[in-house]
Amino acid sequence: MHKARAFFAICAGLLCLLPVVAGAQAPAYLYQWGTYGTGGGQFISPFGIAVDASGRVYVADGDNYRIQVFTSSGTYLTQWGTQGSGPGQFYLALHGVALDRSGSVYVVDTGNARIQKFTSDGTYLTQWGGTGGLGIAVDASGRVYVADGNNCRIQVFTSSGAYLTQWGTQGSGPGQFLSPYGVAVDGERVYVSDRDNCRIQVFTSSGEYLTQWSLDPGAVPHGVALDRSGNVYVADIAYHRIQVFTGSGAYLTQWGTYGTGDGQFYYPYGVAVDASGHVYVTDKNNCRIQVFGPIATPATHTTWGSVKAKYATPAPVKVTR
Repeated sequence: MHKARAFFAICAGLLCLLPVVAGAQAPAYLYQWGTYGTGGGQFISPFGIAVDASGRVYVADGDNYRIQVFTSSGTYLTQWGTQGSGPGQFYLALHGVALDRSGSVYVVDTGNARIQKFTSDGTYLTQWGGTGGLGIAVDASGRVYVADGNNCRIQVFTSSGAYLTQWGTQGSGPGQFLSPYGVAVDGERVYVSDRDNCRIQVFTSSGEYLTQWSLDPGAVPHGVALDRSGNVYVADIAYHRIQVFTGSGAYLTQWGTYGTGDGQFYYPYGVAVDASGHVYVTDKNNCRIQVFGPIATPATHTTWGSVKAKYATPAPVKVTR
């Protein structure tokens, strides 16, 4: 009896010493740009977004069938793309956009079931097909990861489009997917928003399953991005918000509600983080880009007591997919 009491006392002490991640403060709203339309700086269904090392912002302007490029403050620079199936053209809503270290731009041309590659000023380079992709990311070695939503898998290619590997099948178990949408890469770790399973899954670059975490019931995660601290940003179109987690899935902060005001969203699809930690969000149905300041990196500390918290999950908004 005494030994049992001693054992449980030791376990309780160990539990109290587990590291706890302090919650971060939601970032401040900074500015926005964009209105509905077809002119330079206007949007119809902006989906994917990416930021290069110089701070230029690339937006997949989905229903205008083009990529638009801006300065970090929203000044319009250039665009390319028209509706069609030829090189440099797009069909239906183009979704993901990603950049490699040399500045090349990769676009998921969803309606044409292909990936197209361009220079940073829009010069067509190459393409490859056979995948109805949604999200896309490029690692430091130039490997291209495509979230192949309809086939419930991740496919990996070289920067020129040569097939390397794939992983994933349809289902809800570890390593399985139901409509994988967003993908982001940090070193040797690949983060996937497993949309209809309402979770984030994490893999090695070769597809070995590492971990996962669930989101609130009813959440619909789309875009996913990483900052330089390894924090994971998830665009949730059901609750019209951005959520932030550590790389291991600990919740940090969130912001956004349904609406048209500053800091509100109407289907935030894409999210990107620049080298300074500024967060860029494609606010799809508001036809704009919103920019927020960096979050404060929370400290990991040791707690000597227990903490009780109550979190009220908002009612989800019906999503049109």
